[in-house]
Amino acid sequence: MTSESVRNIPQMLTRWARLRWELWGNQGRERHMARNVAKQARSNLGEAPVIFFNPTTRLSGLSLNAAFSQLVAWSLRSQGVPTIHFVSRSGLQPCVLGTNRDHVTDPPPCALCTAQSKALYADAAVEWFEFYPDPAVQSAIETLPVADLSVFEHCHMPLGALALPSIRWALRRYNLQDDEPTRYLYRQYILSAWNVARHFEELVDRALPRAVVVFNGTFYPEAAARWVALRKGIRVISHETAFLPYSAFFTTGEATAYPIQIPAGYELNESQNQRLDEYLAQRFKGNFTMGGIRFWPEMKGLDPGLEEKIAQFQSVVPVFTNVVFDTSQGHANVVFPDMFAWLDLVLEKIKKHPEILFIIRSHPDEDRPGKSSRETVRGWVEQNRVTELPNVLFIDASEYVSSYELVGRSKFVMAYNSSIGLEAAVLGSLVLCGGKVKYNPPEAPTVYQPENSQSYSDFLDELLGSVTLAAPADFQKNARRFIYFQLFRSSLQFDRFLEPAGYPGFVRLKEFPWQELLPENSPSLRIATQGILGEPSFWADDPLESPQP
Repeated sequence: MTSESVRNIPQMLTRWARLRWELWGNQGRERHMARNVAKQARSNLGEAPVIFFNPTTRLSGLSLNAAFSQLVAWSLRSQGVPTIHFVSRSGLQPCVLGTNRDHVTDPPPCALCTAQSKALYADAAVEWFEFYPDPAVQSAIETLPVADLSVFEHCHMPLGALALPSIRWALRRYNLQDDEPTRYLYRQYILSAWNVARHFEELVDRALPRAVVVFNGTFYPEAAARWVALRKGIRVISHETAFLPYSAFFTTGEATAYPIQIPAGYELNESQNQRLDEYLAQRFKGNFTMGGIRFWPEMKGLDPGLEEKIAQFQSVVPVFTNVVFDTSQGHANVVFPDMFAWLDLVLEKIKKHPEILFIIRSHPDEDRPGKSSRETVRGWVEQNRVTELPNVLFIDASEYVSSYELVGRSKFVMAYNSSIGLEAAVLGSLVLCGGKVKYNPPEAPTVYQPENSQSYSDFLDELLGSVTLAAPADFQKNARRFIYFQLFRSSLQFDRFLEPAGYPGFVRLKEFPWQELLPENSPSLRIATQGILGEPSFWADDPLESPQP
């Protein structure tokens, strides 16, 4: 231990003590509210319950998605609808958040997680499950390579495919290495997914729920439960963090695909356009958070050196990448097998067009502390010696150059599936996407998105060779309509109930009476609970909306 480390020990102990005090205080609020709900909840005899399952939202504290789930469960109980929380008690070995990617055999922090669960689900119906590996599955996967693990099935359940997004997310890479740490973790995820499926099927058969609510439905524990429920014909609702602070997106589809179907004929009025412009003005300055995280601590304009570089070329084409381990990538990789295959094609075009400056921009989340990618655009750039080309500028994830100023200087914009593509369309730019994006409905397109790699290559050649370009006028209008609906109609606000905790990525309950959880007192909880109980949509109310034709 260095002398510097020794000097830092008192500061580290103080920070640890402050964190533990904060957690203890937050758990006290959670227990208090849980007990108030339990005292007031009325019971509708014979009513089928709703099962909640969200082990990939938290460990020792209350995350946004854990809070969304719990607030909705409390609201249902306040309305007389019984709920059951399906909760791990060392039942995932390991869970996704409890995986140590540097030492994959380390056990997860089950004691901390169980303590948080006991606080959060105090005085509620809880179905605990533990880990009992199935010897048959264990034997079947013991010697399989990663490629075979990814397609492994047992009893017709695609366990390998269900665990694949989690292993990619945990290891922070899309293309998995076939080494023993990866194989070990993959085997444990498959065994844990099957463990979830067996316990969850037993609960479902016994409880006969009317609906199941899971966090995003993509990480392996929730994916396994969702698969079981859907196979039995049970309605499944998944949820994810939405784009506004303290907002949630609920859907009967796949939350990570963010399915939004805007009504035909939906148009923005003057008040809605003004509301959107006010939001975008802050967004374009970097003043926004996502999932409680602020990606841009600062946003810099184009410095004189960059301006001088731009002046040496006929035009500029920014290339916006994404984080390859993100759960959205499974939906995006349609035209190309992955984002790096797309970048390989882009590199071919860069070499053929020395007159154009290509600015390759890493996604800021690629270098987020504690979540940094291990398969990076930086690595691809270095491996392919991209910066040796005179017509390429690489902006790394840790550089806070304004993406919006790059869009403003562009001939057209290239993106994989990042939301910057939608924002560029809102700004009036022509956008070409390499990945399948959620913001390009076929009935109201916002960007260009060719159907296969050959048509993509041909269309890119056409754009690069064109002297003047302009996006169709309808694209900008459609983009504004889509982003408005995404922000203010498909997102439910829970800021009345939540505030920042004293540590990043977590929230705590505000002080509020239990009556605030009743549907008549909270539009968001009314819409969320009605949607879970069978209403056709989870659309938020919009007081600015004009009657639609």
